[in-house]
Amino acid sequence: MTEANEADRTDLALKAKHRAMWALGDYPSVATHVIPQLGAVLVDECGVRTGDRVLDVAAGTGNAAVPAALAGADVVASDLTPELLEIGRALAAERGAELEWREADAEALPFADGEFDIVMSCVGVMFAPHHQAAADELLRVCRTGGTVGLVSWTPEGFVGRMFATMKPYAPPPPPGAQPPPLWGDEEHVHELLGDRVADVVAQRRTVRVDHFAQPAEFREFFKACYGPTIAVYRSLEGDPDRAAALDDALDGLARDHLRDGAMDWEYLLLTAHRR
Repeated sequence: MTEANEADRTDLALKAKHRAMWALGDYPSVATHVIPQLGAVLVDECGVRTGDRVLDVAAGTGNAAVPAALAGADVVASDLTPELLEIGRALAAERGAELEWREADAEALPFADGEFDIVMSCVGVMFAPHHQAAADELLRVCRTGGTVGLVSWTPEGFVGRMFATMKPYAPPPPPGAQPPPLWGDEEHVHELLGDRVADVVAQRRTVRVDHFAQPAEFREFFKACYGPTIAVYRSLEGDPDRAAALDDALDGLARDHLRDGAMDWEYLLLTAHRR
């Protein structure tokens, strides 16, 4: 078997693992109950208007795609995990939003060059393992003069720190896979996009999360609903001491951020125009 064939097999296995991870638990509850406002923020910042052709990459259940459709855009919501797309279809129907749902790998999008006026991703594309490949695809499918808009958790913010907290307890990442919160580092994203964009605006903002009154509520919710957290705990089955230590670490993280029953989670909001 050639090295290229072996690399393809490894990548397919990695993507299958990611697809299964995001199907675990109840990610729609995270999107709709914990961070429901983030998608609309991104749509506003991208200036989505009636008639725009919009692609939401790693759309999940449509946290940004549905508001874009309700704004009058012609929207495609793409995601690696078909289970999330099915839920998204139902949620969109409840809100009266019409859009297209497509299973797609963010690192190999099945769309033509320059097909979209706006290409966006709300805490989605950041989880593609190969950052440069994903960034190249975002730009490829965006027309010249079009808008690329991203919301990504920062390394220093709550979610970035949560991933850092889980890292010592998780299996080692596959070779070449990059940490998701790097997309929340402005310099990293500038390197990914390079001179192919202009008019870059990067802002660090926070989203208020008031879904958890106590640290244990946060920890149990994410253990039950959030794919990456569920996957880490599953890797600890048979090692109750390490699982308990992770419980304590996540409780401590939430305790550090909770103030009067609420937390502020930092994210990077970045928009740019395709050259």
